Amino acid sequence: MAELLAQSDEDLLDRFQRAAFDYFLEQTNPLNGLVADTSRIGAPASIAVVGFALSCYPIGVERGWMARADAATRVLATLLFFWDGPQSEQPDAIGYKGFFYHFLDIRTGKRVWQSELSLIDTTFLLAGMLVASVYFSADTPQENEIRERVDAIYRRIDWQWARGGGTTVRQGWKPESGFLHYGWEGYSEAIILYVLGLASPSHPLPEHSFGAWNATYQWENIYDYEFLYAGPLFIHHFSHAWIDFDGIKDRFMQAKNSDYFENSRRATLVQREYARRNPHDFEGYGENCWGITANEGPGFKTLKTNGRDRRFFGYAARGVPYGPDDGTIDPCGALASLPFTPELAISALRHFCARYPEMIRDSRLPSGFNPTVSGDGASGWVSEGYFGLDQGIVVLMIENHRSRLIWNLMRQCPHIDRGLRRAGFTGGWLS
Repeated sequence: MAELLAQSDEDLLDRFQRAAFDYFLEQTNPLNGLVADTSRIGAPASIAVVGFALSCYPIGVERGWMARADAATRVLATLLFFWDGPQSEQPDAIGYKGFFYHFLDIRTGKRVWQSELSLIDTTFLLAGMLVASVYFSADTPQENEIRERVDAIYRRIDWQWARGGGTTVRQGWKPESGFLHYGWEGYSEAIILYVLGLASPSHPLPEHSFGAWNATYQWENIYDYEFLYAGPLFIHHFSHAWIDFDGIKDRFMQAKNSDYFENSRRATLVQREYARRNPHDFEGYGENCWGITANEGPGFKTLKTNGRDRRFFGYAARGVPYGPDDGTIDPCGALASLPFTPELAISALRHFCARYPEMIRDSRLPSGFNPTVSGDGASGWVSEGYFGLDQGIVVLMIENHRSRLIWNLMRQCPHIDRGLRRAGFTGGWLS
């Protein structure tokens, strides 16, 4: 670990980015492009993780980690699977109305766990497809087919149906019970969902749906930072992995004299300040140890630590300052904040390397660790295996910090441009 700490910031980032990228080489079924949700044996594929993989392949090509032809072959295999797979109301289909089920068997592609037809996870999948359609722009049979398949998959998605008769979109649907009985309320990772839904070339959302969603926002002042509130850190990352919000504003942000990029910066500062104050006296928290988000935890149980009973959670959307919080830190969340607060993110990464070296294996960060819970070494409990979403957001956000590759590619995507404009965004690079 001393070797890591002696490296320059650029070399350190390169090392961790490459290690995170390798997840997608290790955990992908090359026959259909499906990627495991986690590295644990028997894990199903997550369509959101597939979207991250499709976004990561161009980075791998540009960084010299894989050949362009190999990346294009992987992308096309993925697109053919999602285009050819059965779309119907039958429970064993891969999707319906152009959307796809959240979790699929990595070998057969069939729906597993009675998972929902997921709007947001389909959105992340589509975002990755759009990255590929812009990047693979050569006039060759393979790259021409990539662009054609992405266009066809996008056109098949029925965003109007996804409203379920309401003003805004629903979170999901199941063949056994219909639409889930809740929608998207409050600021969330769904901003890219609305952008792509509004931009649909075939079944677009109405423009007023974005304003209706904005009406559920919660603006707060926490630790003297005014920002659009969302507790888990990943909410301030995921849409930003693909869209550069720096300097462009919708009507809501115009009224607040801010933008979503600045909002994520403030949210990161709130996270760090919360960890510095450590109101619940968890082990390890501090100005260089933060990253409270949706991730795995020690399990749903109550344990006595340092003479007091504490409740812990399994996989949960942790957030600050209102919780839930059980002392579990996701180091990937801190590193993914790099574009917004580069010095703080790198300081956190160096702290993790110096203070908790046992949780870092082959330069890959785990989904979570909890020093308050007894375990091996100072890091206490450490998540088993790796989660594709964590590794994917690390690859994308490090690259956006280093070269802006994904942001620049998506600026060239006409669907992103159209969706942002229909949502009311103006200024900056949209001018």
